Amino acid sequence: MTDFSYQLYSSRNFPPLADTLKMLAEIGFAQVEGYGALYADASSLGILEKGLNDTGLAMPTGHFSFEQCRNDPNRVLEITRALDMQAVIVPYIMPDDRPKDAKGWEAYGKALAATGKPFRDAGLLFGYHNHDFEYQATDGGHLPIDLVLGADESLVYEFDVAWAIRGNYDPMKTIAKYGSRVRAAHIKDIAPAGQNADEDGWADIGQGTVPWADLLAALRKGGTTWFVAEHDNPKDHKRFASRSLAALKAM
Repeated sequence: MTDFSYQLYSSRNFPPLADTLKMLAEIGFAQVEGYGALYADASSLGILEKGLNDTGLAMPTGHFSFEQCRNDPNRVLEITRALDMQAVIVPYIMPDDRPKDAKGWEAYGKALAATGKPFRDAGLLFGYHNHDFEYQATDGGHLPIDLVLGADESLVYEFDVAWAIRGNYDPMKTIAKYGSRVRAAHIKDIAPAGQNADEDGWADIGQGTVPWADLLAALRKGGTTWFVAEHDNPKDHKRFASRSLAALKAM
């Protein structure tokens, strides 16, 4: 049986963290995924570490900015050791920092791979997480995500399937192309057109339009290790967590 994870960014608007972790463990999640604010300083890291220890939740994957990974890898490594992480994921490129053409995306992929060396040397996986803009063709018809991942095969991929769909791309093509390099996947759902505007058009898993049963089967067959439930803006995080985990376990 798959141990499903939960991206804690989904609960950023529902403090305190200790209550969120307790709720997730009681619902039946085995893992959670971290993001920058949760380990931004020693105090935050201590709260997170205690919460994981108290609930028994594991944190195999975590998001860290490219800048922090490049400029302060030792601190990132300290955090990964404290939380027993297995993979460091760069989650986002700010609009002003995004490459403007294919050559720029290739250069970014090479820089990302070089930045990952200290983490690979420490036995960790290092990779990238997408949004929709990586699925918008650049000059020459190339997809930015292919240019990034094509720069170095050491980069693993955390595939945010729903963002690819919002980029008008068939996620099955990515799964088929990258196979076991898709070591983690974000599992979230898209509401039918015109619905859930107050939740930015996202839906609880199993309540939207994404064919998750087929996609999960393909991801499992391809060799994905971690399956991370996420909702970018839920009105009720307990509703999202409980409904989504129930749906995932039934798939």
